[in-house]
Amino acid sequence: MFRIDAYGDMGLRIQLGATISKETNEKIRSLALCLEKEKIPGVIEWIPTYTAISISYDPYIITYDKLKNRIMKLQATMVSVKPPPAMVVHLPVCYGGEYGPDLETVANHNGISIEDVINLHADVDYLIYMMGFTPGFPYLGGMSEKIATPRLRSPRQKIPVGSVGIAGAQTGVYSMETPGGWQLIGRTPVRLFDSSKQEPILLQAGNYVRFVRITESEYKKIEAEVKQGIYQPIHEDFGGKAGNDRRIHNG
Repeated sequence: MFRIDAYGDMGLRIQLGATISKETNEKIRSLALCLEKEKIPGVIEWIPTYTAISISYDPYIITYDKLKNRIMKLQATMVSVKPPPAMVVHLPVCYGGEYGPDLETVANHNGISIEDVINLHADVDYLIYMMGFTPGFPYLGGMSEKIATPRLRSPRQKIPVGSVGIAGAQTGVYSMETPGGWQLIGRTPVRLFDSSKQEPILLQAGNYVRFVRITESEYKKIEAEVKQGIYQPIHEDFGGKAGNDRRIHNG
């Protein structure tokens, strides 16, 4: 699928798939790389989603028809453009207690134990389909349906930074302190967004996240190292030798 439609009077939308899938995500990443390389005059920004890319442009610099023709030509180019090899970022998570007040709710909703919820949640390499909502917030795919749980009926007004939550069949990590209605099952001390850094956003679409269970004492230790600027999360090649390594390295 490759369909281009008008998206308001200063935008267009490129539909690359009908369902959320790894294959569609790879097409989106390839097209985004082509747009980055092409640097089409008049293009202001593009926003990748699960199945499409939305582009905003300046109609005084480039018309809709001309932009559409330029993008149609990229369709052939993007086939040969391969995104860089995926990386897996390990995120240490302390589950339950004050860090995950809704963990028991998720367990009860699905008729399983708290340990089952943790094991199912921490036993997957989650594809980062896209970034959004707030800077650094990852939309992750691959969570087990066995722990899917509806959002809270009444959203909390303040969610702590680093909270790991479940909403329906999705899981994600709050990168900033915001209101939210996700079921909170744990928290990571690692900052997904830090405006003081040269590269403020830790994660990138197309890479993977692996949640690694830690104790409360390990959480506090890593939290202190994050504040000191000395903690470095593990990054490894997706499918590499360390693929099943669940250890935390505090480098």
